Amino acid sequence: MSTTPNRPVAGKKSDKGLVYLPLIAGWLVPGAGHFLQGKWVRGTLLAVSIVAMFVLGLAMQGKLYTSAQDILDLLGVAGDLGSGLLYVASRGLGWGAQPIQTTVADYGTKFIVVAGLLNVIAAVDAHNLRTGRKSS
Repeated sequence: MSTTPNRPVAGKKSDKGLVYLPLIAGWLVPGAGHFLQGKWVRGTLLAVSIVAMFVLGLAMQGKLYTSAQDILDLLGVAGDLGSGLLYVASRGLGWGAQPIQTTVADYGTKFIVVAGLLNVIAAVDAHNLRTGRKSS
């Protein structure tokens, strides 16, 4: 069985304008890529869920990954960087710098990483909407 490649939806102009703006804005600020395209409900749901997961992770005394000593730490850094400006602001304010001392803090660290990964998925979704690979 062969599959047909994804093509832009007919009638959509995917080659004009800044096609990467929703991707970059969505990575920096959760939900911003969808807000730029007028997808207010989807953008709000994504922004609330990503920010809530990040804040809950910090409230559970989760750790922000700052350097990578092994491959799992490298994946943690990549996940944390996915949160965009949330990560930068938290690092600047010194939040999430304490070592993990409880099991709850370990769960908090995972919340922070998953929030970053969800933000990356949302930014790619916004880019796919902009280029016409996906329709609403």
